[in-house]
Amino acid sequence: MLENDIGLRLGFFFGVLATVVLWEHARPKRSLHIKRRIRWFSNLSLVGISSITVRLILPFTAAGVALYAEQHRIGLLHLLSVPFIVNVILSVLLLDLLIYAQHVTFHYLPLFWRLHKVHHIDQDIDVTTGVRFHPLEIILSTLIKCAVVILLGMPVIAVVIFEILLNASSMFNHGNISLSEKLDRWLRLIVVTPDMHRVHHSIIKEENNSNFGFNLPVWDRVFGTYKAQPEKGHLQMEIGLKEYGDVSRTALMELLLIPFRKNVKRIIL
Repeated sequence: MLENDIGLRLGFFFGVLATVVLWEHARPKRSLHIKRRIRWFSNLSLVGISSITVRLILPFTAAGVALYAEQHRIGLLHLLSVPFIVNVILSVLLLDLLIYAQHVTFHYLPLFWRLHKVHHIDQDIDVTTGVRFHPLEIILSTLIKCAVVILLGMPVIAVVIFEILLNASSMFNHGNISLSEKLDRWLRLIVVTPDMHRVHHSIIKEENNSNFGFNLPVWDRVFGTYKAQPEKGHLQMEIGLKEYGDVSRTALMELLLIPFRKNVKRIIL
């Protein structure tokens, strides 16, 4: 599993990316305001830069840390006598809760918001928005994930499964795809749908600070951050951040430099 980790993740990444792109073309939800080639160049270039930067700076991956913990019997889960399949399921759920909590934290703590707002200033939302994150945010997220993996001693297979699910769900729920109201209503009981997550990218602050989940919608419902629909409806709602309305902010170099410019403060919890 560890030997094929990168290959599996790349295979699923390009497979899901191609599927959602075709879906967006066949059944788009909203009209896009910025030319696709401009946004896609910046967003996809950011993915490449982030991937290379992480590989150069961090000598380990979450799956590698999980293997180390497994070989040395490190972590809380190794002290519990539970069936392996239960261990895997529990680990995936805990990792999903971690990403939810991390996402909330990145919204409310000013230092982390400097990095995360790069994801939110996209003035349109489609599959490429789901992979648009600043390299420093990816590094920080990886470190947080690795710390939890080794503290709990999560199985390698659980970490690989979660990484694949996280990438796939992020591209899916950022997709500019149209689902029927009935299908969306039932589907969002078990997964975060595009209509549910689109609310999170609203220019309205109260909506922007809701629907933090990536895989499972249960955390938003449990912790009171769930919002069913945007006030202006999905076709009329504005995407992005008010203070970053200039299209030039979409340029790749600008995205890389934004965290180092004057900070837009957020209220600390």
